[in-house]
Amino acid sequence: MKVQNITDIEGFFKVVDSCEGKVELVTGEGDRLNLKSKLSQYVSMANIFSNGEIPELEIVAHEPEDIDKLVKFMLLGNGKED
Repeated sequence: MKVQNITDIEGFFKVVDSCEGKVELVTGEGDRLNLKSKLSQYVSMANIFSNGEIPELEIVAHEPEDIDKLVKFMLLGNGKED
């Protein structure tokens, strides 16, 4: 799935950390980084952010419940509950 305009980066990684299965970031070169790894989170933050937000990423989540969590985060304005 493609995700865009993530401004709550801390909230995004909290959602990723709460996922049960593997969540990967697909780089422009086709490499896959495990976003549940803190090292990969720091590397991705350093390489992707130019002005404090993520403009667009391709994310692969392997569990349907995890996809639902990520979609909910994007739809509800950075993961806030109703």
